Amino acid sequence: MSRHSVARILIGSCALVASTLIAPAADIDPQLIARAKKEGQLTYYTDLIVEQVVRPLAAAFEGKFGIKVHFSRGDSQVNSVKILNEHRAGRVQSDVFGLTSGLHVLIDAGAVRQFTTANGDELPPQYRDPDRYWVSSHLFVMTPAINTGLVPAAQRPKTYDDLLLPYWRDKMVWKPNDLSGAPGFVANILLSMGEERGMDYLRRLAKQNIKMVSASARAILDQVIGGEYAMSLQIFNHHAAISAKKGAPVDWLRLSPATVNPGLVGLPANSPRPNAGQLFVEFLTSREGQAVFQKANYLPARPDVPPLTPDLIPEKGGFKATVITPAIQAKQLDQWDKIVATLFR
Repeated sequence: MSRHSVARILIGSCALVASTLIAPAADIDPQLIARAKKEGQLTYYTDLIVEQVVRPLAAAFEGKFGIKVHFSRGDSQVNSVKILNEHRAGRVQSDVFGLTSGLHVLIDAGAVRQFTTANGDELPPQYRDPDRYWVSSHLFVMTPAINTGLVPAAQRPKTYDDLLLPYWRDKMVWKPNDLSGAPGFVANILLSMGEERGMDYLRRLAKQNIKMVSASARAILDQVIGGEYAMSLQIFNHHAAISAKKGAPVDWLRLSPATVNPGLVGLPANSPRPNAGQLFVEFLTSREGQAVFQKANYLPARPDVPPLTPDLIPEKGGFKATVITPAIQAKQLDQWDKIVATLFR
């Protein structure tokens, strides 16, 4: 399957047998470890939260291999631009990067390289690239979320069709851009329902007068928690779960399918320390590295390292998901953006 092909992967509601078993650790090439230790350090461009997970990941890797991790935190768009500009200038600074979007631009520009890792090859097929430009270190599962104090139990949606009921007119909110907002919701509907049925659904949903708020998905969720809105249509479900555990009046809705966006890890072309970067990818996708994501309340990509709240992921939570890979984004993102602009603004 080429990176420009469009595929829809629906994850079944039954838990995978593999997710309940502990597989033996993948064998990392000893020569890769030796070469990486000789390089002695690496630079990591990341879109993850520094105190929550980046510092713990760096500390665990340094403790295991004695290789220093320097990191620079920026949103996916910022990281993509930096990687692209460094490539064009012939002054590549990073050795490994993390993104959630924009990877296809870097692939087209030749700014990233293909790679193979033993641990990455153990991931489920929907969480690794058949063309070997990326693997997933973690997952983002996106669903609607409600304020439980504002929405009676009888009114809580159980299907996407329930969002079309008169009760929900003027009560819903989302952000206008990217997969954690309106375009991601549109993508899920079209990919799961098909073009004709999906567009019919979206035209009816547009009549519900959904509010547009230019803020992060987390900030909009906080507004739902604060009672400004009854529902946000597209949030990270682990954010809602974390807040609910702290006593906030919020719950995420188990509408099926949910949107799943893999957190991507890749390697820049012509990086100064290619072996250390590749070893870091091995670590991120190993059970040991995935346990760091787990403890930080992220959703690991490995089925044998479930989240602290297992039902947040489709395999454990009994719901299906539409996995939106970089290849799908590259082909259809412009279409999703145009639909949002046409129907919902």
